[in-house]
Amino acid sequence: MAGTNKIGIIICDRYKGCAGGKCFRSLKNHEGAFSIYGSDALEVVGYTSCGGCPGGNIEYAGEEMLKNGAQAIHLATGLVVGYPPCPHIEYFKRFLEARYSIPVVIGTHPIPEKYYQLHGQLGTWKDGAWKSIIAPTLADEALRKSYN
Repeated sequence: MAGTNKIGIIICDRYKGCAGGKCFRSLKNHEGAFSIYGSDALEVVGYTSCGGCPGGNIEYAGEEMLKNGAQAIHLATGLVVGYPPCPHIEYFKRFLEARYSIPVVIGTHPIPEKYYQLHGQLGTWKDGAWKSIIAPTLADEALRKSYN
């Protein structure tokens, strides 16, 4: 992926007031799920919420992002670390990829350590599906702590 990669970010509607600080920090530093782009430049061409359960904005957000040149869509880490995590996240990924033929990455910034610890206590991510879902944002402990 040489050059500038244009991406869209979809966040959980519960956090629609989020200013995106952790997402944009990790994008700038190529941390968390943005590490897949190496040192290539990244440009955000869309940032919105899912529209609330069960994701009423997913269908339209993807279309708008593509019109703006998105080459990939990231489903924000908030969808993974919320209480409870988004029960529709895998469906959103499949839908967006099928509908728009665009790669969809689950995650943006590294999982903050405080969320990692509490979800560990709750057993949230024990099953195999969740292990692969959190993998792109499961950084080392020091980096997770820096996102607390």
